[in-house]
Amino acid sequence: MSQSIQIATFSKFIQVSRETITSLVKYENYLIKSNKTLNLIGKSTINEIWLRHFLDSSQVIDFIDKNTGSLIDLGSGAGFPGLIIAILAKDRKINLKVKLIEKSPKKASFLREIVNYLNLNVEVLNINALTHAKKLEADLIVARAFKPLKIILQFLDKNTENWKKVFLFLGKTGQDELLQASKSWHIKYKQRMSVTSNDSIVIEINKLTKK
Repeated sequence: MSQSIQIATFSKFIQVSRETITSLVKYENYLIKSNKTLNLIGKSTINEIWLRHFLDSSQVIDFIDKNTGSLIDLGSGAGFPGLIIAILAKDRKINLKVKLIEKSPKKASFLREIVNYLNLNVEVLNINALTHAKKLEADLIVARAFKPLKIILQFLDKNTENWKKVFLFLGKTGQDELLQASKSWHIKYKQRMSVTSNDSIVIEINKLTKK
């Protein structure tokens, strides 16, 4: 699918300025260039970045309250979804302080480069979230292709505090993972079908307690 068609499809779902489209094009080009040595995204998705990665990451932006002050992205990798959310927040004049957590030094370096390139209000932390001693704190926590749901819920319970919402992007096994998790956890959540895949869901967790 050509870039122009992908951008047109993206724009049907997500309304942004021309300036933001330009920023995303810069991001795409830098990502393609860097992916040759860093393996940031799968080769099968390299020609569908706008749909498979940009749009997929963008689908939660309408559910983020304008008063949300801070966001943490767990295992950000190539910047999905946290960096995309930061770009869209800037477009929508949401004063959102974003932290991208990435344990790979090379990927963290890539994230810092693209943050500086696009002049974003984003901090990159080169740490392993799962072994980090200090509890993480933010109004909103997001994770896409990070860890299995079981591990993420344990992490949220033990290693985070004072969050108001958590957005988790779940793939084909998401429904089964939720069913298994409900045996050990009380989870207050909303579930939405992914706009990019009928096999995937995005859940918005508002409260989490152990049974």
